[in-house]
Amino acid sequence: MKTIFSVFIFTGFIVLGSYSCKLKNQTNRADAKDEARIEVGVALYSFNPFSISESLAKSKEAGANWVEGFFFHKLGGKYGDRLIVNLSDEEVQELKSEISASGMAFKSLYAGGKTVEEWDQMFRVCQQLGGEFLVGEPEPELWDGINALAEKYSMKLAIHEHAKGRSRFWHPDSVLLAIRGHANFGACADLGHWTRSGLDPVECLQKLKGHIISVHAKDLDEFGNVDANDVRIGDGVIIYEEVVRELERQKFSGPIYIECEHDPENNVEDVKDAVAYIRKLVESVEK
Repeated sequence: MKTIFSVFIFTGFIVLGSYSCKLKNQTNRADAKDEARIEVGVALYSFNPFSISESLAKSKEAGANWVEGFFFHKLGGKYGDRLIVNLSDEEVQELKSEISASGMAFKSLYAGGKTVEEWDQMFRVCQQLGGEFLVGEPEPELWDGINALAEKYSMKLAIHEHAKGRSRFWHPDSVLLAIRGHANFGACADLGHWTRSGLDPVECLQKLKGHIISVHAKDLDEFGNVDANDVRIGDGVIIYEEVVRELERQKFSGPIYIECEHDPENNVEDVKDAVAYIRKLVESVEK
């Protein structure tokens, strides 16, 4: 009887242990899924004619939670025509409070500078605003210095790509060249500019697997034309279902920023539609 009872107890521990492991594995999978979630935000360049306050309000109206600023934005309002990098530390904190009050999170800044010192200022301001990385297309002689700054600020630089003939980084191979030897560099995948350059966005994403920090999402009316017109996302030539599926396959967990370049004075509804459209695709792929 004692032996039978001992076997029963031992078997019970095995069953409970197995059940516990199963629950733990399910929890781990759930946590992994949450960690891998793609967030959809708005590049404030979408509303570039407006002040920072108006741009934040329009981003909120569009349903976004994350925003990316741009260094040449004339902030307007009490800041006048000054740029974000020209603000005092006190004014940066005021702007941070305004961003928080708007319900937005400032995750990144599209940056540019001709010297390492100028990039240092952009890293500093972005970090003060709660940002996690810069986006830009620096010249090769600045790469080592910018990589060191990224290390200093515990941030990253996401290399952006404008279209062929307008950027040294138009092709993924050029982005990979900059990343090589620079541990704090990654890629900002601009789907629209790749399309303008006659490159398949999905193939470009595949080439940059493991290096993608963020995505700029736009849509165009024509493939392979550097002067192609920006259109509402989902109405153009980019097949976003394939794009999102590839990002999910790579377990990408960064932001996809909607960058709506057409009719910036009247495009809130198109940005709103784009945010909802990309979120719906993400949810369908992540199920």
